Amino acid sequence: MTLQPLEPLDENWERALAIVAHPDDMEFGAAAAIARWTGQGKEIAYCMVTSGEAGIDGLAPDEARVVREAEQIESARIVGVDVVEFLGLPDGILEYGVDLRRILAGVVRRHRPEIVITGNFRDTFPGGFLNQADHIATGRAVLDAVRDAGNRWIFPGEGGEPWGGVRQVWAAGSPEARHAVDTTDTFQAGVDSLKAHKAYIDGLGWEHFDPAEFLEGLSRQTGTALGTTFAAPFELYNLSWS
Repeated sequence: MTLQPLEPLDENWERALAIVAHPDDMEFGAAAAIARWTGQGKEIAYCMVTSGEAGIDGLAPDEARVVREAEQIESARIVGVDVVEFLGLPDGILEYGVDLRRILAGVVRRHRPEIVITGNFRDTFPGGFLNQADHIATGRAVLDAVRDAGNRWIFPGEGGEPWGGVRQVWAAGSPEARHAVDTTDTFQAGVDSLKAHKAYIDGLGWEHFDPAEFLEGLSRQTGTALGTTFAAPFELYNLSWS
C-alpha cells in the first residue's frame, strides 16, 4: 500500500485548547504532539466533556469517576499540561445538539484559544474500526461551538465575551488526516502519558496490551508519510476563508 504524503501542521500559534469526550482520548495517539508543543512554550489546556465514569466494567461510575479524573490529571502533567477541566456530562450517552454546542462555546470563550484540538469524529478509525458515539457527538459539536463562540448573538453570556480567534480545529487520529506533526523527540512522553491510564487499560481486559508497541505502530506509519520517524496525524478544519 502506498502512503499518501502528509503536510506538516502550522506551529505558528501560542495557545490551544483540547476538547475531547473522555479521559484517555488524547493519549491514544495525540499526547506526544502535546508534549512537543508544551516543550516549545505553548499554552495548552484540556477539557474532558465526561469523566469516563462508564468506562471500567469492574468499577461503579462514582468510583470510576474519581480514578479516571486522577489518571487524566497525571497523564496531562506528563506532557506539560496543568489545566484539566471536567465538564461532568454523562459518559456513554452524549448527544450532539444545541445544548452541547452551548456548553462547548462557553468553554472556548473562557479559554480563548487560537487552535482547538479534538478527537476523530468520523464513523470509523483508520483501519475501519467503528468509532464511538461520544467521540462523534463531541467532535461535531466542537466544530459548531468554535463558530458559535465568536457570535455574540448565539448563546449570549455563556462563558463570557465572544471569542472569534480560533483559526483552525484539528481532529487527531482521523482517517481523513492530511496533516501531521513530528513526534520523534516526544514519543516516549506520549507513551508515559498513556501508561498513566493504568486502571482504565487494566479494566479493558486487553491482555498483553503494550502502550509503547501500540503507539509505535500508529506513529511510525504516520512518520513515514511525513518523512520523520514518528508523527501524529490530524484532520484540519479552517475557520477562516483566508
